[in-house]
Amino acid sequence: MSSAKIRTFQTICIISARPVFSALGVAFTKHGELGVSPISSVANVLSCRFPFLTLGNWLIIWNCVLIIGQIIVLRSKFRLIELLQIPLSFLFGWFTDLGMWMVAGIPANIYPVRILLVLIGILILGFGIALCVIANVIMNSGEAFVKAVSTTLGKNFGNVKIVFDVMCVVVALLLSLIFFDFTIVGTREGTVLSALLTGLVVKFFCKYLESPLNAMLHGKSMV
Repeated sequence: MSSAKIRTFQTICIISARPVFSALGVAFTKHGELGVSPISSVANVLSCRFPFLTLGNWLIIWNCVLIIGQIIVLRSKFRLIELLQIPLSFLFGWFTDLGMWMVAGIPANIYPVRILLVLIGILILGFGIALCVIANVIMNSGEAFVKAVSTTLGKNFGNVKIVFDVMCVVVALLLSLIFFDFTIVGTREGTVLSALLTGLVVKFFCKYLESPLNAMLHGKSMV
């Protein structure tokens, strides 16, 4: 097999690994029952209110809504290759449910363990995001939506990401208050921790994984 084909295969593996690690991170965080990441918080509340669909199913629906949002925002500038976000969204949803089944046996009846589960989930999620950033492959639908808005408005990506995360949490809180008689469900301190720490975890992994991954994918020297 030629080196070009090997690098293509490696890239495909990284693209596929992103939703797997992200889903496992969400599963750990969800099992802690202290809230999930801001971008998953809307789907989490909906899964609590309408359990006939799993969290993974609601995440698939939510991600598809964000893809439609990109099409509306970008219009003719939307690239067809971005439709690859659809199968990746399905992988993310399916592996979230699989991950929740895998971690279901972990006892989470005391608060320190629940916090630990959230922190483990954040580490795994950050690792998955770092793989995507370093390989410069297709973003997930949430990040792609933020990029679409920031590009269209000419605003800084980081600033738009902060606003987007806050809006996701606000929508999740409003849905919770509406569906659960003015009670907050599915959005707690774990959501805040995820919002504060995920970016730092991504920076950490990017710092130490960028050179070896670039060497693997592009044949660059690690020196």
